[in-house]
Amino acid sequence: MKNFLYLLYRSFVDVAPLIVVIFFFQFIVIGEPFPNTTKVILGIALVVFGLFLFMRGLEAALFPIGESMAYAFAAKGNIWWLMTFAAAIGYTTTIAEPALIAIAAKAETITNGTLSAWNLRNAVAIGVAGGIALGSLRIVLGHPIQYYIITGYVIVMVMTVFAPNEIIGLAYDSGGVTTSTVTVPLVTALGVGLASSISGRNPLIDGFGLIAFASLTPMITVMGYGLLVL
Repeated sequence: MKNFLYLLYRSFVDVAPLIVVIFFFQFIVIGEPFPNTTKVILGIALVVFGLFLFMRGLEAALFPIGESMAYAFAAKGNIWWLMTFAAAIGYTTTIAEPALIAIAAKAETITNGTLSAWNLRNAVAIGVAGGIALGSLRIVLGHPIQYYIITGYVIVMVMTVFAPNEIIGLAYDSGGVTTSTVTVPLVTALGVGLASSISGRNPLIDGFGLIAFASLTPMITVMGYGLLVL
């Protein structure tokens, strides 16, 4: 019970700066009370409790699962199965991202259906899948991450020149919306677990960086999708 209350308190501390900013601007700058104070307070309480449940869920399930599966695939020594698993994790977590679903639906509405929400989500998910698979391969091979990232952004800059203007901003945003609540925990755990299970790899140096791949490659696939449909 003591541990439960402490973790709940920590969740409140994490959210407290945001609460202070909102209350300051509402009461001091705007100078008016909230339209429905009771509902606002209830909402804040739900946010704090929801954050607590989310963090507990990550610690109890997603992080351990990602690390244990990375250890298992590394022990098998089959790099192709590892890359297939990494790509599958990237694709399925991205398709389930609430932020991506919202962005894709908005893009379809604004373009009157020219950009299909489902096709856009698939373009982003395929990009993330390829990026995480490539990032996992980098960890196995032990290559410096900067060579991959620099090469990727060079490709992005070249594609930006040729891609339709309507898709460029959306492509750049797609990298951000994919690295959200569902994708980040599993991908981070996969990278750290994989680096920890391979001799000669440093979990801090080699384990992190998969999120960068997940942010980079969707820009390429979304601009490629735009070149096809726009």
